[in-house]
Amino acid sequence: MDSSALLDVLTDDTAWGQWSREALTRAGDEGRLVINPIIYAEISTGFDRIEDLDDAVPADDIERESLPYEAGFLAGQAFLAYRRRGGQRRSPLPDFYIGAHAAVCGYRLLTRDVPRYRTSFPSLRLLTPPG
Repeated sequence: MDSSALLDVLTDDTAWGQWSREALTRAGDEGRLVINPIIYAEISTGFDRIEDLDDAVPADDIERESLPYEAGFLAGQAFLAYRRRGGQRRSPLPDFYIGAHAAVCGYRLLTRDVPRYRTSFPSLRLLTPPG
């Protein structure tokens, strides 16, 4: 998953909170929920203490996984292709790393950022909002 669904739940987002909560539950029923250090860093900004973050996102429910070096290479290549298509330099490389991590490990990716992941990682199985 990318950080958007977790942030929706953690912040009780009025637009996406319910969809994200239900999607996380379904995804967890069907397989493992995994985050990497980039996702952990992105969601940490809403917490003052690491203990509070770990209580809100328990490792027993959402596994923490290191980033494979193969994902680093794929992320760089996807980001390069994005830039060649005219993508903005300010676009966060971390999103490409998150997509590459899921692609390299054969994971599904729960996200609301459909266009970027579909374009950059066409073989990646996405769990997305309807529409």
